[in-house]
Formats: sequence, structure tokens, C-alpha cells
Amino acid sequence: MAIDGYTQKMFELEIHRSFSAAHAIVIGGAREPLHGHDWQVDMVVEAEALDAEGMVCDFHALERALGEVIAPFRSRNLNETAPFTRLNPTAELVAKHIALEMTTRVGPPARLKSVRVTEAPGCSAKFLCGSGSTC
Repeated sequence: MAIDGYTQKMFELEIHRSFSAAHAIVIGGAREPLHGHDWQVDMVVEAEALDAEGMVCDFHALERALGEVIAPFRSRNLNETAPFTRLNPTAELVAKHIALEMTTRVGPPARLKSVRVTEAPGCSAKFLCGSGSTC
């Protein structure tokens, strides 16, 4: 399909947000000391088609939705914040939680592709939707 003379392929949008929070994960049965991070959240949505305005979706709507999902974590101890009162607050599980919460907030023609959570420079976890995952 051609739009404005270009062959249409897949489109992606990326949204980036951050929050500061502490956590103490359990590794090998031992709980590490409580420590803080400036967490970076990178979310990717994709679409094969654009809406009537020529967009995958509204950037601002995605920013607001992601902001709502991470708001409970800001300046908090993740170990004391749901759902991490019952889950180990690893970067992997934080990424999965955000992805599952965002799935219901992203509408057609867009769909959530991935959520990456970086807890420190060079240390990130990505939850991928599709290929059998729960997104």
C-alpha cells in the first residue's frame, strides 16, 4: 500500500519516561540491601496502518497513560508498592508489570510491542509482547 508515494511498512513509536525508586531484590534466597535507581522506561508501540490523521496514535495520550502506570512507583520503595509487595521487584518483573498495564491503554491500530526498563546505565530488561507472551 502506498501513502504519499511511499510504500507502507510497519510503524513504531517510542515513549520514554523515568522515575526514581528504591528496591531490594532477593537473589539466591538472600535479600540485597535496599538501594535506589533512576529507572528509565522505554515503551514501543507498533502498527501496520495509520489512523485517519496519519498517526499510529497520539504521543501525548501514550505519555499520559505511561505516566499513570508508573506514578505509584515514584519516590517509593518498590518492595512496599503493589504488585511488588508479593513479587520480587526485579527489572524484568517491573518491565512485565508496566507492559501488562499498558496493554489495555494502547488501542487500534497501535499495539504494544515492548517495554524496556533500565535501572542503571548498561543494565536493562525488556519485556516483549507477541510470540506467545501475554500482551
